[in-house]
Amino acid sequence: MENQDWKNLGFGYRDTDYNVRCYYRNGNWGELEISSSNVINLHMAATSLHYGQEAFEGLKAFKGKDGKIRVFRMDENAKRMQDSSDGIMMAKLPVEKFQEAVRLAIKMNKKFIPPYESGASLYIRPLLIGTGPEIGVKPSEEYLFMVFVMPVGPYFPEGFKPTDLVIMRKYDRAAPQGTGKYKVGGNYAASLVEGGLAKKGGFSAVLYLDSKKKKYIDECGPANFFGIKGNTYVTPESDSILPSITNKSLIVLAEEMGLNIERRPVPWEELAEFEEVGACGTAAVISPIKRVYDADNDHEYVYGTEPGPWSTKLYNKLRAIQYGDAQDKYGWVEVID
Repeated sequence: MENQDWKNLGFGYRDTDYNVRCYYRNGNWGELEISSSNVINLHMAATSLHYGQEAFEGLKAFKGKDGKIRVFRMDENAKRMQDSSDGIMMAKLPVEKFQEAVRLAIKMNKKFIPPYESGASLYIRPLLIGTGPEIGVKPSEEYLFMVFVMPVGPYFPEGFKPTDLVIMRKYDRAAPQGTGKYKVGGNYAASLVEGGLAKKGGFSAVLYLDSKKKKYIDECGPANFFGIKGNTYVTPESDSILPSITNKSLIVLAEEMGLNIERRPVPWEELAEFEEVGACGTAAVISPIKRVYDADNDHEYVYGTEPGPWSTKLYNKLRAIQYGDAQDKYGWVEVID
């Protein structure tokens, strides 16, 4: 991709040359197939269309200073997709086949991987859908797993610059004991209305409270929440939060840097006690938060116009591991030949 303005790429869909597909039929997963088509042939009664049998993942590949391509913690994405499959009764794809498909998709689209220090990366989207026709509410007997990729810039256009969040108690992202802890499309559909309202109001995302009591912080729509208080990294514990692989990694790094870790219910009033607040996930890594506006109480919590010191340290350390600039002593990165 010559003459590409990588620094202003933005986070959006772009066609690349190939995707990888694998079908589940008659109780078995088939072999990986390479396709150059960006469309799929789907039965009109497919369970993915009618009953939401769909799960997806998001991960990234990075080109290092040494020219090597690295992919971050794809085994964790594979396991999380298996959890999502259990949650909505889909056939589970073996971890090894998931990883094989990701490697192949990266290799087939190498020319689309952004250069080192461009601020961009190769976004990888594994997708699993129910393809078998059912008109009764029941699981499909057939599934399609796909991996497609595209070069992307930061999820939030501001990049590693503080943004604003808004609390709107009228809206729920996911119900307790529902599908909030799975990466399924329905959770994101449920966030579109309030997400659109937030953006119209100048906010980057909604900060959701728990659906049952509206007492505890859940997550920031597309990302997990964390706060820094004193010498402690605090992140919510809830059955309706998607377990973020980025957050899991940041917790390890924060502990290594000397921070205490608290994973617990976080009352929304505690926003007044945090020195730093951030949203973390694959797409954004860390998006520092400068302000949380409580729309129901017309009150704001302000954290500053620049990223906080701990957010900056954690962001730089995680990205250094992803790009091969720091030692990967945890075995998080795989080099793709």
